[in-house]
Amino acid sequence: MTRAIVLDIEGTTSPTDAVRTDLYGYTRAHLSTWLAENTDGTADSVLAGTRELAGEPHAGPDRVAEILCGWLASDVKAEPLKTAQGAICAQGFRAGALHGRFFDDVAPALKAWHANGFQLFVYSSGSERNQRDWFAFADAGDLSDLVTDHFDLVTAGPKREPASYAAIAERIGVAPPEILFLSDHPDELDAAVSAGWQAVGVHRPGEPNPPRPPHLWVSSFADVDPRIPSD
Repeated sequence: MTRAIVLDIEGTTSPTDAVRTDLYGYTRAHLSTWLAENTDGTADSVLAGTRELAGEPHAGPDRVAEILCGWLASDVKAEPLKTAQGAICAQGFRAGALHGRFFDDVAPALKAWHANGFQLFVYSSGSERNQRDWFAFADAGDLSDLVTDHFDLVTAGPKREPASYAAIAERIGVAPPEILFLSDHPDELDAAVSAGWQAVGVHRPGEPNPPRPPHLWVSSFADVDPRIPSD
């Protein structure tokens, strides 16, 4: 029996373009200014972490911004970038410049699952801070109360490694066979299944990751019934 549902964001609850155009674009546009204005705060750790990872210990703020923008363009999952993006986009959400964009079937499904007693969690490569804001400032209205907790690459680990899913199961206190994972990426589904989870692939028109056996695939959350084991 399913007790918990864990959701990916990009390509699953929300269009890939919404994340990469809105969040990435806002980060890119404000990165240099943010680094220059916050050197005694969060930006200090971002500067230090970027210099270390890039092997450029003497890189100035302009060079660090250039490195981070390069990582952003290549979709590199680096902790300093995610920290900067979380802080910068938090300002954008609160200024009304950013909103969480969701596929039309998502909010009704989340509300129904929550009402039926399923615990909902989010596991995404985006920072926990961005995840929480994505749901709190959603176009469909505040969805944050529906989600019990959030996990990212720092708090759970890489999304293609079974150990990350084992860690989440332990954190939320739910047995692996009672967890259902929804994602658009076959490698992530493979890792979740290897950790003993149930998994359903979500492939929506226009999204980049094609379905791959042996997983069950759906095109809408309306087609997911958590009461029926996915295997």
